[in-house]
Amino acid sequence: MRTRRIQTLCLSQWVLCFLFGGFGCLFFCIYLLFTKYYWIPLLYLVWYYYDRSSSETGGNPIRFIRYNVVWRKMRDYFPAKLHKTADLDPNKSYVFGIHPHGIMQYSGFLSFATEAMGFSEMFPGIFPHLVILHGQFQFPFYRDYLLSSGMCSVSRKSFDWILNHRGHAACVVVGGAVEALESNPGHFNLVVMKRKGFIKQALIHGASVVPVFTFGENDVYEQVQNPEGSRLKRLQIFLTHKIFGFSMPIFKGRGIFNYTFGIFPYRRPLNTVGSWQANRCGEE
Repeated sequence: MRTRRIQTLCLSQWVLCFLFGGFGCLFFCIYLLFTKYYWIPLLYLVWYYYDRSSSETGGNPIRFIRYNVVWRKMRDYFPAKLHKTADLDPNKSYVFGIHPHGIMQYSGFLSFATEAMGFSEMFPGIFPHLVILHGQFQFPFYRDYLLSSGMCSVSRKSFDWILNHRGHAACVVVGGAVEALESNPGHFNLVVMKRKGFIKQALIHGASVVPVFTFGENDVYEQVQNPEGSRLKRLQIFLTHKIFGFSMPIFKGRGIFNYTFGIFPYRRPLNTVGSWQANRCGEE
């Protein structure tokens, strides 16, 4: 029981950061401006200006962060596993196309933004960068939390940097925010046909494309039914495309001390598999 509590505690810091970290840090900095500690956000502003391009130049990965025991405990909570089917050539660059998005993309984070799954041991010489919405890197302090794991912005400049460096991989959740609205246990409704930008980048740079799929990602939460054409779905799509840029699924998980309601995922196995024998884009 103690082991399970520790796993839940380690998981909770990521869930809370994912949901509230960005705006929480922003509001905290604004608050500090009206206190005697006003100099802290002002100093940070100088750092932010100096470091503003890091989200498009490989991030600021810190070994201690990527290898932290917290992520291994979080991995064991589900449990989650990354399956290797072939080797990857460290002299090439790669684009990993990840499905499904799920609600919070636990498998993608654990597999490619941390070493909880042992990625570097499975694929020596390859450094994965999980690429996410550019807006996430606008929040003070929170951006440094993301950059420390090697995460980058899902932008053209970011792809240019990653794919021009051999032995690096851009790991993109192809379906994005819209696919999160399709996350339901036991179902896979993927958003693919209108998401071809990552293929274009791979063609430009001659990178190899690796399809990656996680079984179980859609099972860790239950989502309020939002069938195509419903008022709820139309509202969610409108907010995603026109207002926020990120989706707002209405979901239910478990709590810290209960198993019936909360914001934490259910303990369901996550198994991530990639078609690692990918050809370079443009080759047959």
